[in-house]
Amino acid sequence: PVPTISWRKVNGHNPSKARLRKSQAVLEIPNVQLEDAGMYECKAENSRGRNVFRGQLQVYTYPHWVEKLNDTQLDSGDQLRWECKATGKPRPTYRWLKNGVPLWPQSRIEMVNGVLMIHSVNLSDAGMYQCLAENKYGTIYASAELKILASAPIFPLNQRRKTIIITKGQEVVIECKPQASPKPTITWKKGDKVLRESKR
Repeated sequence: PVPTISWRKVNGHNPSKARLRKSQAVLEIPNVQLEDAGMYECKAENSRGRNVFRGQLQVYTYPHWVEKLNDTQLDSGDQLRWECKATGKPRPTYRWLKNGVPLWPQSRIEMVNGVLMIHSVNLSDAGMYQCLAENKYGTIYASAELKILASAPIFPLNQRRKTIIITKGQEVVIECKPQASPKPTITWKKGDKVLRESKR
């Protein structure tokens, strides 16, 4: 006699969007997602007995960005840490380009699992960087620019007062905040003598 057919997802529930056609002989899953993957079982039975067929549904996806890069400005001597993160199945692997040329690990440059680190950046590190995430179904790109700030110390006009008048016994504050990159070292002198810290 014509068998009765039923479907089930082994170790899980049938997707709620799944539908059956042709006297339940055909299982359709529209808009397949990663969570629909798994082992499916079709059971056919009549008065003479039953038979079971199992099939594995594997779902693969194009890489998709979870975390991209942002343009960054750093002082010369700082550390750069960029991370790009993508999902996909198979899990994407990552590559880096600088100004369109492949970037390789060096003494100051580390690349691990989508993380790029450059220690003690300098002007030669400035440029346009790209992170590539790829699996066998495709490649996606994320881009960002690295700018390195480097300038000799400059004192703002409001710090260039030549004379400070103060009443004896009061406290005086003299600011020394130059604009510079990288951060400058600062020393103080009174006349030609280097100032030393004291209780006052």
